[in-house]
Order: sequence, then C-alpha cells, then structure tokens
Amino acid sequence: MKEFMGQDFLLETATASHLYHDFSEKMPLIDYHCHLSPKEIYEDRRFSNISDVWFGGEQPDGSYYGDHYKWRLMRSNAIPEQEIVGRDDDFKRFYDFACTLEKCIGNPMYHWCNLELHRFFGIKEALNRRNAREIFDKCNDMLANDPECTARGFIRKSNVYYVGTTDDPIDTLEWHEKIAADDTMPCIVRPSYRPDKAINITKEGFADYLLKLAKSVGKEALTTTQEVCDALVQRAEFFRDHGCVASDHGIDYMMFRPAPMEEADAALKKVLAGETITTEEAEKFQTQVMLALGRAYHRLGIVMEIHYGALRNGNERMFRKEGPDTGFDCVAITDSGKALVAFMSELDKNGELPKTVLFSLNGGDNMMLDTILGLFQSDEVPGKIQHGPAWWFCDTKSGMEDHMKSLANLSVLGNFIGMLTDSRSFLSYPRHEYFRRITCNFIGNLVENGEYPADDESLKEIVEGISFYNAKRYFGI
Repeated sequence: MKEFMGQDFLLETATASHLYHDFSEKMPLIDYHCHLSPKEIYEDRRFSNISDVWFGGEQPDGSYYGDHYKWRLMRSNAIPEQEIVGRDDDFKRFYDFACTLEKCIGNPMYHWCNLELHRFFGIKEALNRRNAREIFDKCNDMLANDPECTARGFIRKSNVYYVGTTDDPIDTLEWHEKIAADDTMPCIVRPSYRPDKAINITKEGFADYLLKLAKSVGKEALTTTQEVCDALVQRAEFFRDHGCVASDHGIDYMMFRPAPMEEADAALKKVLAGETITTEEAEKFQTQVMLALGRAYHRLGIVMEIHYGALRNGNERMFRKEGPDTGFDCVAITDSGKALVAFMSELDKNGELPKTVLFSLNGGDNMMLDTILGLFQSDEVPGKIQHGPAWWFCDTKSGMEDHMKSLANLSVLGNFIGMLTDSRSFLSYPRHEYFRRITCNFIGNLVENGEYPADDESLKEIVEGISFYNAKRYFGI
C-alpha cells in the first residue's frame, strides 16, 4: 500500500515518477486564469484564520465571497446554511467541513484540501474530525505569525511566475498599476478582460451596467450596438496598455446569429426601454459584440478564452438570497459546436481570428472541441487554437485524464498550455501539482506500455512544455 499523499502520489510507474520529479515539479506556475483580488495581492493580505481563507462568507455589504466548491460539499452533508456562509463561529465551520471532508473519498477536494495543508502548513496527516482542533490552531498560529503565510507569501512559496486576474472592463486597474510599480512583487500580475456584463443583454442589471460602461469611456450613455462595441474595444485597448494578454468570456452557450446592425440595435433599444426580447433578438446583439471583440483581440494580441456550458443560478430561492457564484450552478447540455465553428470561421475569413482557448463545462464536448481545434490552426504559434484544461466540475482526476486522452487522440498534446486554478483562494496552487502529477502519470503510462519511446530529451520537452513553457510562449509572457 502506498503512503497517503507520499512522494509518488498519483504516480503509478517509475517513468511517471521520473517525469514528475525530474522535469515537471521544478517548473514555475503560470496561472493564466484565476479570480484572485489584485488589491489583496498588492496589500499582501494576512488572513485572520484558516476558515477565513478556506470559506470566506458573508461580507459587510451583504454579498458573499468564498470557495463554493467547499460550500456545495457542506450542503450535501446537511450543514446549516448559516454555518457555511456565516462568520459566527469559525472553528465550528472548520469542524463541520472536516466532518464532511472525511466522507469525500474520490472527490478532488479531498486531495486539494489535504495538499494545501501539507504544502503550506506542514501538516502530514489527513484532516478529520478528530484532529480538526489541532490543525485549526496550528494553521491559525502560522497565519498570524509566519511571514510567508500571506497572499504574496503563498504565491512565492508556490513558485508562481504569472497570475492573470479576472477584471471587468470598467475597472480602473488602479491595483494593477500599483503592482506593476512594486519591485517587491514575487511574480508578474496582469489583468484579464472579462466583458460578460456587456454581452448578457437578457440578464438583470444590463441597462445599469451600460451606463457604467459609458461613463468609463467619457459618455453619458450607449444607445446603439456600435457604441457598445466601440466602448468595449476602447476599454480592451486600455487593458492592453496595462499588460493584459488574455480575455475571458463566461457565457451560457455559444451563439452565432449574424444580422444587420439595425436588428441588433432594435434588440438593444427594447431592453433599454425595459422591454423583454426573444433569444433570437438577443443573439443578434451578442453576435455583433462578440465579433467586434474577436477582431479587437486579434489586433491587440489578446488571447480569447471562451468558457461555456454552465447552467447558472439554478436554485432561484438561494440565488435571490445569496447572489451569484455561491455554489448553485450545474452543468448544462448545450449545442454550441456549430455556432463556435461559424463564429471562428467568420473571424478567420479576413485573418482576424485571435489565439483562442475553448472550455466546455460538459466533458462530453471533449471530442467536438478537439476536432474544432484542427479547423483553425496556423503558423502563428504552435497550437493557436487550444482546448483549455478540464474546467470547474471537470477538473477531477478522471476529468483531467479524459481531457488529455481526447486531446492526445485528436490533436498535439505536446503543445497543450496546461493548468490554471480558476480560483478565488490563495491556497489553491496545489491544484497545479495535482494536474502535473496526473499529466506525468498519463504520459508515463504511454511510455511504460510501449506506446512512446523512453526518450528523455523528447519527454522533457513535452512535460516541461505542458507544465510551463507552452503557456509562457502562447501568452507572450
């Protein structure tokens, strides 16, 4: 029996162990998509206790912030909601989670959480109800006194080379400016452009958001589709001037409904007047905006990331109570392939398709996406069109294996740009280790099975590329 999370955790063969320990483990991390706060990075936030780091909770303004992965598990273990998101008794929350985690055999959260305790706090035993108090106290003592147990300290200890935060077009990027001027920063931190609120024309708050977007470009209002596009492009240019190399679109599904600009304007006019529009009308507006942004990204050298396939805020009662991103989303089954191809083909016609990373929350889309990659590659960069790593509900051990198996079957695995955290937690960097171990095990098994030669020079290039160099080259950092 192997030691729990020992040196060869997830590494089944001698070749896998060699690939991980000799090639992958030492590579710096590029976290090209996450939700860390640039303000907290700049201020080098020190957390009050481990529950504050792990769970977050209700904020003074009534909003909620934290790790919805953990919240969902606790709900499934019948922990009362106020104990999950409240701040009344931090040890009780930690203890409730420890009781829950004990039961999560086979869940990646079991590995991630224990890896975090291992790597950042030196705790070797697995968290459970019996040692919860001891571990809680030890973590809190280190969080209070260890100079490396701060936002920057966790980044430094994790050997992070680059962090791409997720930022709204109307953001002033003041914290990024401060970070860029700070010579003591342990890594590169850049903004990523997330224009979802200006595209989600049918969602609450759209009209109010357009007023804020207008103000950010010195206008009173945006009343036409072209004005919205121009404002978004202007803000993308502002982001690029601040070092932005990536955009991100978190859309429900991929749409493509080309129509005259007048029809997109008609849909926008209705929404601004408080009227309801059809899905078809919304897609005419959204298609115009997405095409304008795609062309701008190509001109500016910004990578376009498209995340789709989430059915968001499915529990209406809890959404009204706690807001978005609190753990009430699930996988959606969408037919986005045809629209993706048509959208990319339209940009490709005139050489305006930017480097693009495609993510689906439905693992069943792996083969579709991996075949779409082959339609639009070019000599601009190896793997211009990428299938992003297994995302959100898919970033399990089996989800990562399925993703890499499909990518290897249908494309060039050696050009894959590797892992990201997609996280709001400064402790989430062991997810890169988890991914790297699974990747080295996958490749190692191919070698051990005689499906690829034991050629260290080639294997080193592949493993170090997936771990670090491919993303560094792809994003130009």
